[in-house]
Amino acid sequence: MSETLLDPGAIEAIVGGYHGAPFDILGPHRAGDDLVIRAFLPEAESVGVILGPGDPRPMERIHITGLFEVTLPNQDIAPYRLAVTDRSGQTQLYEDPYSFTSTFGGLDAYLMGEGTHQHIYERLGAHIMELRGVSGVHFAVWAPNAQRVSVVGPFNQWDGRRHPMRFLHDNGVWELFIPGLGEGTLYKYEIKTHYQGYMVSKADPVGFASEMRPKTASVVWDIDKHQWGDAEWMDNRDQHQGLRSPISIYELHIGSWRRKNGWEWLTYRDLITELIPYVKELGYTHIELLPVAEHPSDNSWGYQVTGFYAPTSRYGTPDDFMAFVDACHQAGIGVLVDWVPAHFITDEHGLGFFDGTHLYEHADPRLGRHEDWGTLIFNYGRNEVSQFLISNAVFWLHKYHIDGLRVDAVASMLYLDFSRKQGEWVANRYGGRENLEAVDFVRRFNDAVHRLYPTAITVAEESTSWPGVTRPPSEGGLGFDYKWNMGWMHDTLQYFKNEPVHRSYHHGTLTFSLLYAFSERFLLPFSHDEVVHLKRSMLDKMPGDVWQRFANLRLLYSYQWTHPGKKLLFMGGEFGQWREWNEAASLEWQLLDVDPKHGQLRDCLRRLNQLYTGEAALHEDDYSWEGFQWIDLHDYERSILGYARRAPSTGETVLVVLNFTPVPRHGYRLGVPAPGVYREIFNSDAAEFGGSGVVNEPRPSQDVPWHGQPQSIEFVLPPLGAVFLKRDE
Repeated sequence: MSETLLDPGAIEAIVGGYHGAPFDILGPHRAGDDLVIRAFLPEAESVGVILGPGDPRPMERIHITGLFEVTLPNQDIAPYRLAVTDRSGQTQLYEDPYSFTSTFGGLDAYLMGEGTHQHIYERLGAHIMELRGVSGVHFAVWAPNAQRVSVVGPFNQWDGRRHPMRFLHDNGVWELFIPGLGEGTLYKYEIKTHYQGYMVSKADPVGFASEMRPKTASVVWDIDKHQWGDAEWMDNRDQHQGLRSPISIYELHIGSWRRKNGWEWLTYRDLITELIPYVKELGYTHIELLPVAEHPSDNSWGYQVTGFYAPTSRYGTPDDFMAFVDACHQAGIGVLVDWVPAHFITDEHGLGFFDGTHLYEHADPRLGRHEDWGTLIFNYGRNEVSQFLISNAVFWLHKYHIDGLRVDAVASMLYLDFSRKQGEWVANRYGGRENLEAVDFVRRFNDAVHRLYPTAITVAEESTSWPGVTRPPSEGGLGFDYKWNMGWMHDTLQYFKNEPVHRSYHHGTLTFSLLYAFSERFLLPFSHDEVVHLKRSMLDKMPGDVWQRFANLRLLYSYQWTHPGKKLLFMGGEFGQWREWNEAASLEWQLLDVDPKHGQLRDCLRRLNQLYTGEAALHEDDYSWEGFQWIDLHDYERSILGYARRAPSTGETVLVVLNFTPVPRHGYRLGVPAPGVYREIFNSDAAEFGGSGVVNEPRPSQDVPWHGQPQSIEFVLPPLGAVFLKRDE
């Protein structure tokens, strides 16, 4: 071994892989008028330095494990390459990662340290770039309490001693530029901690792509290659998802919507040719995807995330997912995704105990763990954590042109005692159960989204009566655009489970929803959660024989599509799947071939979507009494409801009458607001929908006041049927 002026302890730290400041040792350094260059290359037999033209200048081995050094007299710091000869005699030229300076500017460091960098993904993660004319990948990860962080991958035999990173004390970030790497490179961060010798390899929290499960490495990816063709949609997006717009959402899980060859997942690009035409033909305005962020377990449905910035590799690459979103927009379909900031899983390669400390989560399990779900809870009060999440929301809207985020499990974030017994939770500083840090985070998230992307929407799955979920933060609200109406959903399904003979005793279960329908901007969901865990499919929930079940379901959808609020239905419900949803299998598409009633139910839903989007009265005003009026509210003995939906801009009115019993009501009289001829524009009992065919010809109004209206008409109400009427002008 050659002599060196390096401290022996520093040498041992470098070769042992625990030096926290490798740039202090490796790379080029001034030594008076001389230049000293060091490199740690365990696989090298010999190493030379090439500065400009000429032969390599040999480096001396100063440690048996492969630490090399050369002193160049009277030499300024200048670009150089390393000529590395391995034990087989092969020589390759490398740019030295430790010859490159930091890429972090002062503003980035300041904002990151403050926790207010809303585009953190532009600085953290793995970015393909060119420095000093050299192409490579810049890696950066937040791990402020680590002893040492290294980039590991096949390019260095997963050896954490090879590429230790530079630590930036101002913001707790570790960074390293590795020349020669490119798209498709597998990598992780090997983190040596101060906690009892604990060392772990972590996936990149801001990685843009991941390996296919069960493998867990991150993948370098250039997410700026896709050439978007959806400018028209993006420029006019406010017309597609505003308060006065029709929003009809088809919720789906990509992996189980349809399978190729009976077992194989469809890819993102397969969905372009199979899903988009299907959704378009059914008349939906939007799709909502169960979480697409990377997750290790199929049976989590995507709600236990490890790769918050990576679309799951199950169905293709980031480019493939962009192409799918682009194609949706060009077909006039909006794309919403489920977003999960409420918790994350404990898998070793994920965010938990990231740098040997509880970095992303609370240390106290009463604050930092969901025992029911076996997951960890984000520490929303830590600026860098809220920065990570808010930037993630911005990322999906920016890079993937996502039209909105449906935020999962909001109630679990808002309440410190969520699903906890006495003594299992910690009160806030005022002694209450509200999670003040989470409330502040939610408000800042919504503020950032709406400030940066004012035509995007956010939707809350919030199952309690928390006030002001859809009021702006400036007015004390949480700032969401829409809230799932869980109360309406539960009450409605409970009502429909009753045999029709008993429904007269539960009439108020339906009418109750209008007592609070305009207190928030609601969205009416029949989601995936309602067709799993022994809750039965939508069709199987309905009482009666097979004909009555289909009739009830057509009636239920007719009620949903005319009740104030935007609409959402989970896949399979449109054609009446019999079995519960199973994430491991395709929907029961074969039912459409063996029983025409399933196709007729789907035809009924298609017609409902056509009416909903085509009739302004059914969507223009979902959030005030100007858009809704009770007409026949009290006919509980016959289980009949009648109401009007109105378009305030034009005064157009659609009358809706629902008969919740299998008894046809001949001679039924309905009050109408103006004289004229009233015709059916929809009847759920029509033969084309699988009904009994009890339909009505146009009816002229009579000068008979009824239901508080100046005129009335008389017609027949079909069994378990819905009738929509409109006056001919």
